[in-house]
Amino acid sequence: MSDVASESRPWSYEQVQELIALAREGVPASVISMKMKRSQSEVHAKLSELGLSVPPEA
Repeated sequence: MSDVASESRPWSYEQVQELIALAREGVPASVISMKMKRSQSEVHAKLSELGLSVPPEA
């Protein structure tokens, strides 16, 4: 079975820009995860890679 979020799927430039915008708006990782159809661990890892902090959960 395949999961909605694929751990090896690369991030496109547009997705990275959307991720940055959502993080700067303070959107929690769980919401970003649902919006972008990625796992929370992928969201956390990419934000960390970009040097951004993960917004706190509401």
